[in-house]
Amino acid sequence: MKFGEIVLKGRNRVLFYAQLRRNVQRLLRDLRPLELRQRGGVLAVLSPAPADELVERARDVFGINLLHPTLVVEKTPEAACAAAIDLLRDRDGSTFAIRARRRDKSWGLTSRELAILVGKAVQDELGLGVDLSNPDVEVHLEVDKRELFAFCERIPGRGGLPVGVSGRAVCLVSGGIDSPVAAYRAMKRGLRCDFVHFSGRPYTGPESIYKAYAQVAVIDRFQGGSRLFVVAFGNVQRQLATAGAARLQVIAQRRLMMRVASALATREGAEALVTGDSLGQVSSQTLRNLAVVEDAATLPVLRPLVAWDKAEIVREAEDLGTYEIANLPAEDCCTLFASPLAETRAAPEHLVRLERRLDIEQVVADLVDSAEFVRPRHRDSGDFQPALHGHYAGNMER
Repeated sequence: MKFGEIVLKGRNRVLFYAQLRRNVQRLLRDLRPLELRQRGGVLAVLSPAPADELVERARDVFGINLLHPTLVVEKTPEAACAAAIDLLRDRDGSTFAIRARRRDKSWGLTSRELAILVGKAVQDELGLGVDLSNPDVEVHLEVDKRELFAFCERIPGRGGLPVGVSGRAVCLVSGGIDSPVAAYRAMKRGLRCDFVHFSGRPYTGPESIYKAYAQVAVIDRFQGGSRLFVVAFGNVQRQLATAGAARLQVIAQRRLMMRVASALATREGAEALVTGDSLGQVSSQTLRNLAVVEDAATLPVLRPLVAWDKAEIVREAEDLGTYEIANLPAEDCCTLFASPLAETRAAPEHLVRLERRLDIEQVVADLVDSAEFVRPRHRDSGDFQPALHGHYAGNMER
């Protein structure tokens, strides 16, 4: 594994490296015995597990830019030649190049001498031609302190920063297309995320909860141990409607969600909120309405998708595996009691007057206290392993 931007973090690099190692150990803990060896901007993972499985899992570790399935051999010229021949024997292509590098500068051969020696052995054994400018296949040899690494493949990682180095946040997840992508992007910048879903119960069914659960279970593979808080929001939505929200219903609901999410995040030690807002995508996401909604939050509101268009968000959701879940049928709590006429430029003073008709502080406290949580878990088999807490457990287990 080769690191990405964390190599640029100066004296703080050691903290980023330590977090990345912890994340790798968590992801591969069931593949023991496992040995991690770090050399500068490279982390060698030694395991008897199949290389394909190691690579598949390692691609979900943020902070890694390149992955190399590698042969580990003795630190001798003879072993280097044999490894290169093995790597090239069944590959397509008529030309090759040897790229050698020494981390152990005290070793007997220079990088150039090793490349020449191994290249001659490959020519003699396989009859391939040498092309140092544009070869069909490259063999990389890296001489380390204890052994020699040989590889051909350069598999792109996800890049970013290790999850956990940037703190913690609570992500509002609706079960739709946008919010899981926003959470993924926040994780990629090093944030560890918990999740909160606002359900329209008792006026809607549990389908939106199932969707939020399934989506968090899918993206849990990037951090592990994700927590999803479920807030039954329907009765409070009705109170807002009864108080005369009318065209302000959706914005008033979103402001209340911000208050509840802020209080929940503060209770859980998080320092920010994450939403899937995209500027101008719907009426509640105009610049004025975003500002009015954010004004109700007591923590910074991060919007990773604010400048993305829908097609970009959909492509990323498809890549993550959350898009099909988003398209499952479910009642959207945001449309409950909402006026057919959308307010695109909500006036803050009108919202404040509306909120004064309710005991907002008590409403928020009650919703936070009533929030139930589940622990969605991703399994490599593609199925989910629920570990549920609260009265939804009987409905959500599969």
